[in-house]
Parts: sequence; structure tokens; C-alpha cells
Amino acid sequence: MNGSYLGPKFTDEGIKKDLDVYGAVYTQLEDAEFFPRVAEILATENVIGMAQGRMEFGPRALGSRSIIGDPRSPKMQSVMNLKIKYRESFRPFAPAVLAERVSDYFIQDRPSPYMLIVAPIVEEQRIAMTEEQDKLFGIAKLNVPRSKLPAITHVDYSARIQTVHKETNPYFYNVLSQFNKKTGCGVLVNTSFNVRGEPIVMTADDAYRCFMRTEMDYLIVDNFLLAKEDQPKWEGTDDWKDEFELD
Repeated sequence: MNGSYLGPKFTDEGIKKDLDVYGAVYTQLEDAEFFPRVAEILATENVIGMAQGRMEFGPRALGSRSIIGDPRSPKMQSVMNLKIKYRESFRPFAPAVLAERVSDYFIQDRPSPYMLIVAPIVEEQRIAMTEEQDKLFGIAKLNVPRSKLPAITHVDYSARIQTVHKETNPYFYNVLSQFNKKTGCGVLVNTSFNVRGEPIVMTADDAYRCFMRTEMDYLIVDNFLLAKEDQPKWEGTDDWKDEFELD
């Protein structure tokens, strides 16, 4: 098995049909413009909902129905948790890393395409705690950055890795490659495109509804790009912020 991308996929006509129902404002771009633009958006600490290609089969979002962000950002972990996933602010996310750069960040000597292997962060990426920080307790101690990639690093300097390979998911590989080209970082935060208690999105309609009902900044559906600030006011009454009590 070379990938779990076995679910339904999009067509341009289907995407437009789903988005036009809501009067959504979108731009369809060619690859040469699209992927550098996505990297630029990520590099400025924006959160993107990404729905592309065939949906993943199984319990992990592997870059086809994912929410992605910059792991270097000290605020990314709490923003994604509190404003998008609606769960505890301290919970770390998993890293998606270019397969050829995995050893630059993790003590890992083999592929992990299904986000199932936990590995330590390499020493060069770690941030040692000071004596004062080590005396902290609870959330205060958990919020101390443990590495240069704080959004994906557990308190014990570990992370659950997904290696991204050009052969099995060229789209996500291109997103990561362009982000790496722009920032020098070959890692992105990757979490499932859903909120607590909801299944992972499948259709463009699902993706847009989740995008508009949370505080994601951008949505990409294949090569369609949508900015939250450009969208018409969401008229739905089913706001997740009213459903879940935050910590």
C-alpha cells in the first residue's frame, strides 16, 4: 500500500457548484501561482483549511482533508485549538515533514507516511528550559516552548510524524516544498479538517461550512483559494462557538 488516498475526489464543476450556493468568493489559480501564494499565506501565521484530491481512508488526516499552519509560530497551537478545533489550548499537533528532510528535525530513520510513529526532536531544534521555567506548574509550564517548532512539540520533546512523499501526495508535497523554499522550514502543522465531535470534511460544501463556522483564515479546495475576509457574512445559526465551552 503506497497511500491511503482512496476516497472521493473533487471536480472543478463540483467545487464551483458547492461554493456558489453560498455566494462564496474564490479565485482559481494555476499551479505556478497557487503553491507560492499558499506558502506566503502560511508564512504570515495564517491558518488554512486544505481539501484536495482524494480523501484519506482511515483515522488520520494526511494532507487531503487537513488544517495546516506554521509550526514555528508560538501562537499557532493555542489559536488552532481554541479558535478552530474547540478543545484545550495546550494540546500539540502533529508535524507533516518533507520526507527527505525528516532527519533535520527528528530522530527518525524510516518513512512514517500514516502519522503513526512518535519520534524525538533532534537536539539542534530543542529549547532547554531555564531553572525558573522548570519550577512552573500546570498550564504555565506546558506553555513553555520546547523547540523551534513549538506547535508540534510535546512536553517530552517528541512528535507524531507524517513524512510527505512526492509520489503519493504531490499536492501536499508541493505545499510543503514551497513553504520550505520561502522559509527554510520543511515542516507544517497538520491536523484533521473538522472540529471536536464532527467527522472530517469530505465535500467542498463540508469544507466551506467548517471554514465559515470557525476562525480559519483561508480555505483551499484543489486550486481554488478563498480568504475569510472576502466571504459574505455567514448567516447560519449553527455556530460552534455557542456549542462548545472553551477551557
